[in-house]
Amino acid sequence: MSRAWHLLTGEYPPAPGGVSDHCRSVAHALLSAGETVHVWTPGAEGVTDDQGVTVHRWPGLFTPRGLVRLTRELDATPGPRRLLLQYVPHAFGMKAMNVPFCAWFAARRQDERELFLHEAVYPWSPGAPWKHQVLAGVTRVMLRTLALGVERAYVSIPTWAEHLPEPLRTQAKWCPIPSPLPLDVPADAVRAVREALGGGPTVAHFGTYGGAIAGPLEAVLVPLLERDERRQALLLGRGSQGWSEALGRKHPALARRLHARDGLAPEAVAAHLRAAELLLQPYPDGVSARRSSAMGGLGLGLPIVTNAGHLSEPLWRELRPVALADDASPAALLALAEHLLEHGEERRVLGERAARVYREHFTLEHTVAHLLRRAEAGGTE
Repeated sequence: MSRAWHLLTGEYPPAPGGVSDHCRSVAHALLSAGETVHVWTPGAEGVTDDQGVTVHRWPGLFTPRGLVRLTRELDATPGPRRLLLQYVPHAFGMKAMNVPFCAWFAARRQDERELFLHEAVYPWSPGAPWKHQVLAGVTRVMLRTLALGVERAYVSIPTWAEHLPEPLRTQAKWCPIPSPLPLDVPADAVRAVREALGGGPTVAHFGTYGGAIAGPLEAVLVPLLERDERRQALLLGRGSQGWSEALGRKHPALARRLHARDGLAPEAVAAHLRAAELLLQPYPDGVSARRSSAMGGLGLGLPIVTNAGHLSEPLWRELRPVALADDASPAALLALAEHLLEHGEERRVLGERAARVYREHFTLEHTVAHLLRRAEAGGTE
C-alpha cells in the first residue's frame, strides 16, 4: 500500500511567505504525480480542499496542547504515512524554541519521516547577547532531536547539512527553492507596466524590505537614481509601499521616481519584474538557493546584481548566472549596476544565462524527482 504524504508546515497559502509558496508548490507537484497529499498548518479552524490537496488547519496546531489533537487526527488518517516537515525554527512558535514539537516529531516512529530544511539553526556568535546565544544553542538541540530516526533530509542550501548528524549529513540532498512566480509572462502585460512607469531605465527590487537588506539597497539605489534622472525604481513585495514612502521623505527629489507595488498577485509581480532592465538584490549573507526573491528573477531570465556571502553556494561563482559582487558593500554593487545599465548587450547575455542556469539547476522538478525517487524505492535507495 502506498504511503500518503503529510506535509507539516508553519505557513501555507493564503498565509504569505517563501515557505508557504514552496510548500504549496511541492504539494501540488506531488498531487500531479498521482500521490495523496495532506497539509497540516496553523490557521483558522477547518479542513479545506486546495484543488485536491487536503489542508487541515486550527489555531495552536504545534503547541503542546495542539500536538495532542494533531496526534489523534493524524492517526485517524489511513496509513501508512510519510511525514515531510517543512522546517524553519521560528515558524513553529514558542519564539523559535518549540522543543516539544521536535520531540513529538522524533517520537513518530510509526511513520516514515523526512525533513526539508529551509533554515536550520539560529546563527551563533561569541559576541552576541546572551538571549541570542541561548536561541542558537536551543535551535541546535531542536535540529538534533528532529533528526532522530529521520529517513531522509533535504536542504535548501548545502550549508544547512553541516548541522545534521551522520549519516544524514552526508546523505542530505540539496533541493533549491524554486521561483514563486510564473515563468511565462504575456507580452502585453509587460508592455502595460512599462507604459505605467513612464519610460526610462528601471531598476527593480523584490523582497520584504527588512533592515538587513534595506540599508544596502538604499545605499545603491539612491546614487543610481541621482546619476540619471531618467531612471526609475520599481519596488515589489510586502513592505514596499511603506519603505518607498520613507525613502521619498528622505530624498524628496527622487520621490516621483519611486514606484511601489505592494500585495500583487504572482502573475503581476512577474510582469512587473519583466518590465525592468535590472534587478538589484543585496543580501547580508550572500545570494543563495533559499532566496526565493533571487529565484524569481533568475527564472524570468533577468539580469541580477547581487553579492556573495557565507551562505552562497559555489555555483554562483562557477556558473555566473548573476553579476556577483564579492560582498554587500554598496560601492561594489553600485559599480556592477552602473556597468550593466550602460551595456544592454551584456544585460541580455546575462539574462539568458540566468534563465538557462535556473532551468538546469533550480526548477521544482529537481526537488520532486528526489522526493518521488525516495518514495518509489520504498524508503531506501
